[in-house]
Amino acid sequence: MKQLVQSLKNEGTILIESDIPKVSSGKILIKTISSLVSTGTEKMLVDFGAANYLDKARQQPDKVKQVIQKIKTDGLGPTIEAVQNKLDMPIPLGYCNVGTVCEVGKGVKGYSTGDIVVSNGGHSEYILVSENLCAKLPNGVSTDDAVFTVLSSIALQGIRLSKPTMGEMFVVMGLGLVGQLTVQLLIANGCRVIAYDFNADRVKCAIESGAKGFVLTDDFDPVSEANLISNGFGVDGVLITANTSSNILIKQSANMCRKRGRIILVGVTGLNISRDDFYEKELTFQVSSSYGPGRYESNYEEKGLDYPIGFVRWTEQRNFASILQLIANNKFSPSKFITDRFDIADASTEYNKTIKSTDSLGILIDYKTNQSTDNSIKNLNNDINSFQPSNTTLEISTGLSPIVGLLGSGEYARRVLIPNLKKEGVEIKTVASQHGLSGYFSARKNKIPNSTTDYKKIINDPNINTIVISTRHNTHSELVIEALNNNKNVFVEKPLCINEEELSNIQDCYNKLLSQNKNPKLMVGFNRRFAPHTIKVKKYISQSTKPSTCVITVNAGKLNSDHWLNDPHIGGGRLIGEVCHFIDLLYFILGGDIDKLYTSQMEDSSRDSLSISLTFKNGSMGVINYFCNGNKAFPKERVEVFNEGNIFQINNFNNLKHFSQVGLKKSRSFMQDKGHRNCIRDFNNALLNNKPMPIHHEEIFDISRIAIRASIECGLS
Repeated sequence: MKQLVQSLKNEGTILIESDIPKVSSGKILIKTISSLVSTGTEKMLVDFGAANYLDKARQQPDKVKQVIQKIKTDGLGPTIEAVQNKLDMPIPLGYCNVGTVCEVGKGVKGYSTGDIVVSNGGHSEYILVSENLCAKLPNGVSTDDAVFTVLSSIALQGIRLSKPTMGEMFVVMGLGLVGQLTVQLLIANGCRVIAYDFNADRVKCAIESGAKGFVLTDDFDPVSEANLISNGFGVDGVLITANTSSNILIKQSANMCRKRGRIILVGVTGLNISRDDFYEKELTFQVSSSYGPGRYESNYEEKGLDYPIGFVRWTEQRNFASILQLIANNKFSPSKFITDRFDIADASTEYNKTIKSTDSLGILIDYKTNQSTDNSIKNLNNDINSFQPSNTTLEISTGLSPIVGLLGSGEYARRVLIPNLKKEGVEIKTVASQHGLSGYFSARKNKIPNSTTDYKKIINDPNINTIVISTRHNTHSELVIEALNNNKNVFVEKPLCINEEELSNIQDCYNKLLSQNKNPKLMVGFNRRFAPHTIKVKKYISQSTKPSTCVITVNAGKLNSDHWLNDPHIGGGRLIGEVCHFIDLLYFILGGDIDKLYTSQMEDSSRDSLSISLTFKNGSMGVINYFCNGNKAFPKERVEVFNEGNIFQINNFNNLKHFSQVGLKKSRSFMQDKGHRNCIRDFNNALLNNKPMPIHHEEIFDISRIAIRASIECGLS
């Protein structure tokens, strides 16, 4: 399918042939009829993408601080890799879409195939969106009007925050597309409107909608004009829909308001506010967040959990429906603002031309192609002429080279798994992603010949003998079992699974295959046991007959409460999803055979700050202190091992200190090395030489069981 994206690495705006998204639970697949260009937002993205690295840094000073902090803790190399990985992934453009429902995911209610809907989907022939981000068109509403719904909802949300009443007078500062929509909606609400802009044509358009419009010039005073029209009382409120870094708009807005007036920022402006301007009049100022309550809330947007109407009257979806009803009742006609339109096939030339034009207002992209919804594997060999896929049907466990199908192309897969697989000479034949974009660009960048949004086409491919799983945690168990049952080698990113039932199912599957003499190969990416400094410590204490003690301190930092990792049904929680790494590390360093488990944790907001104590049958003891209430200036991970007068301290996996009776020895790596490549290398070598996996399957099951038990004891599962 054709999709318009913006490169962040000076490649410009790109029209790509991506994969059609795969429908999942709670989602709706829509074939686009047309999409609307949000000129303000999208032009900022285009300009940011075209900027050099220095200008990008100037535009995002907070991100620069994060980069500097990461250099201090992780080192220069990993930081450069992380930044480059971010810049490698382009941004999908657009968020105003109207189209036809062509497939409905499990659990979706109120939508059927063939429905015409609006959504916040982008400039793409097919889009996949949550049910709460759609609304059906009422009878009689044209798609040309409906495509303005999402952008109109941004204007509507700003108006709702200003709480207008019939007959009140409002000023709209800035008459781009959102400003024009704001003018129309205020007038439909029975308000009198004064509109200001530098562009005479846009002022004329606002006047045609019923506003009193004025062109801003050097000798024109908008404050005096507003006071004159309001008979000296001042206006009831101001909606700022302009985009400027100047502070003049916020000052003018305050000066033209009456006492206790309302100022709502919908666009962007400088916010150097004069206290006196606001104090004397007791003015109210508020920033409007996009198109309504629910925006940026994963429970609402991703999981489909709606707010009760008695408590939240106007959610983003209800705002969509409200706009559509205004159009159906002939109270609102946004299609009058259409100034340009072109087909998606011409977007590579027409998009930048129209978005940069000061004469353009409403820019529509039409989609006249009739592409099927087949999620076939997309071959990228036209872009990657130097790389050819294997055509040989392969069997596992015979010492042949692994031919990999990668399930999941998120940041970790792009930054860690793919580069290290490539460094070890492993052939990756196909990469799968749900929405298609990340899989497509991962394949293109790394000369992987195929991408798809249908993972089953990878698992059922006879030319692929190894599956690497890097999806969200709740999918791991099902994918592991499906891959093993299809006679594939399996490398799964931690965790193996997120609950006892899933673990039992994997064990049953594995043991069944063993009983059939199929020799299944299963590996989990517990990379820290493969780190060079870890191996040095393990080698030294293995020579001792005395028990050891190990303390692991993890300065994990906080996650947003709605992060998917914190969801016990998706990520399994941080203990299962992250602490399992350190349970494995203790298991490896201290010799396995765990005897007893003890857990403790902080209450309330810091429940993810916890300690796990493990005792081993060989007399060793280990403690994991996983804390989320620390500071980024402190190293993220520290491992301390005590054995017979020796202390080994690994700091952030880039330096090792050995304290002993003969003094202090130091070993420092040029770059932080958490063992990712060694982990992949040992897995690859085991397959090449038909040897046992680097981590025995019983160890994998035992570590997974301990992590799940600890999570249950802490009340996190």
